[in-house]
Amino acid sequence: MRSGISHGGRRRYVLDANALIGFFEGRRGTADKVRHLFGEALRHDEPLLMSAVDWGEVFYIAWRRHGEAMAREVEAKLQELPIAVIAVDRARATRSGTLKQKHGLGYADAFAAELAIEQGAWLVTADPEFSKVGKGLSVFSLPRHEK
Repeated sequence: MRSGISHGGRRRYVLDANALIGFFEGRRGTADKVRHLFGEALRHDEPLLMSAVDWGEVFYIAWRRHGEAMAREVEAKLQELPIAVIAVDRARATRSGTLKQKHGLGYADAFAAELAIEQGAWLVTADPEFSKVGKGLSVFSLPRHEK
């Protein structure tokens, strides 16, 4: 089992799309916890991680729920946050596809889980479906949001 510890002895974190949507929508509990993680990332100069696929999902969800102008605003705000966006190559896509197939994860969720496993990081999410992955994935749970 991975420990979620970085080289500096601090935990590393991977954000899934719903963690950021909850942050931007100001969901009680979620927004405060994610804001705290951003503060720690800045304080330790160690950005939070996010798959490029999840970045795209945040943009898409913001557009679908709030319109294009808000999606562009969210994108601009995302670029100011201490987030390192990790690109997807063929190997990462294959590992993510494997997780999706084995555990029934959503497409973007599989990329978030793969990145957390590969980095030995904690996945920050409110989505209970990640429990299907088992002990190979450390989950930093946020309050569940009912749609």
